[in-house]
Amino acid sequence: MTSLPSILGGLDPTSDRAVFRQIADQLREAIDRGRFKEGEKLPSEAELVEHYGVSRMTVRNSFSILQGEGLVHAEHGKGVFVRPRPPVRRLASDRFARRHREQGKSAFIVEADAAGSHPKVDSLEVKEEKASQDISTRLGSVRRVLARRRRYLLDGRPVEFATSYLPLDIARGTQIAEPNPGPGGIYARLEELGHQLDHFEEEIRARMPSPSEVKTLQLASGVPVIHLIRTAFDTAGRAVEVCDTVMAADAYVLSYHLPAT
Repeated sequence: MTSLPSILGGLDPTSDRAVFRQIADQLREAIDRGRFKEGEKLPSEAELVEHYGVSRMTVRNSFSILQGEGLVHAEHGKGVFVRPRPPVRRLASDRFARRHREQGKSAFIVEADAAGSHPKVDSLEVKEEKASQDISTRLGSVRRVLARRRRYLLDGRPVEFATSYLPLDIARGTQIAEPNPGPGGIYARLEELGHQLDHFEEEIRARMPSPSEVKTLQLASGVPVIHLIRTAFDTAGRAVEVCDTVMAADAYVLSYHLPAT
């Protein structure tokens, strides 16, 4: 490792900013500038104590700030490491292209392939249930739906979980109601049933996760989630699916193609 004085500056004794925040500022800047690379171990507590002439508790408070921002993660007995940048790029203009379904690939598999990662789906649950008011409204006032819940993993790491809701008059008794809907996923089956997809509408917001979401996605402290609700419409204008998805924000980059006209 390059010597710390060449990477990190010294403290400003005239500043009214707390010492532990000054240290966090300098570590953050070093990470942003690439002086500490993704996956690289930060200087140890002992090294920073010696460099800055502060207590271990001061250094720990600095690390806590960076963990809360999702920039670093601690591994017990090993140290504090720079968190990797998002590995998956979700291309909104391409992920639901018909050619992928015709090749027997779901959007998640396409994105995993592009990232060079191994995809997996677990915690799968398929059942009929009463629609919530929000889902009912989005699907045109249906009372009951087929719900498909699943968690997605990349290289063994949970990155998102999603629930698809489909009207029973479309999905009941079809392969969509099976645990494995077949090549191309449920969108391929919908089109085989005569519901050719026309367009999708998405609502996206970022927020902090609930305790259950932290557990399900195994999120580090300070990592937010991306909450996305997508509605799929067929060429007749009917809403044929609502997908409620929660994603680990440190796993994805959302990419959009926006025409100028």
